[in-house]
Amino acid sequence: MDRISKHISYKEAIYSNTSLRLNIDNTPSDYQITNMVGVATNIFEPLRDWVGGAIKINSMFRSDELNKAIGGSTKSQHCQGRAIDIDDTFGHKTNSEMFEYIKANLDFDQLIWEFGDDNNPNWVHVSYVSKDENRGRCLKAYKENGKSKYMVI
Repeated sequence: MDRISKHISYKEAIYSNTSLRLNIDNTPSDYQITNMVGVATNIFEPLRDWVGGAIKINSMFRSDELNKAIGGSTKSQHCQGRAIDIDDTFGHKTNSEMFEYIKANLDFDQLIWEFGDDNNPNWVHVSYVSKDENRGRCLKAYKENGKSKYMVI
C-alpha cells in the first residue's frame, strides 16, 4: 500500500522515531488500515481542504508494543488506527483554529485539546469510529501531579 488518502502516505501514517529506535514493528493489519482510511477520509482530508495546505501528523497508527513503549493509554484509539494527532507546524492555521473547525464542522468520536494553554493546544488529537458510533466527545488534556488528566469541554 502506498497511500492512506490523497495527502497521507502509508509511510507517514505508520512513522515513529520510537519504533525505529527500539526496533518495534509498527505494521497495521488490514482492519487497522481500513480504520486509518476512515480517519483520513472523514477528518484529515476535509480539514486539509479547509486549512489550504500541509498539516503535520505527529502520530497516526501505533502498534500495541509501540503504544506501551511511549506510555500511551491502554485504550488508545491509535492502536486501532482510529486516531490521528495533528500539529500546526506549517503555519496555515493554528491548532486552536483546527480544533474549532473540527468541532463545528466534522463528525468525530473524540476531539482532544492536548495540553498547551487556553489559547492554543500543543497539538490536536481526533478520532473517528463510524457515523453511527461517533460520540462527538470534546476533551482538554492537562497535567496534574505529573499525570495526564482529561476534562470534558
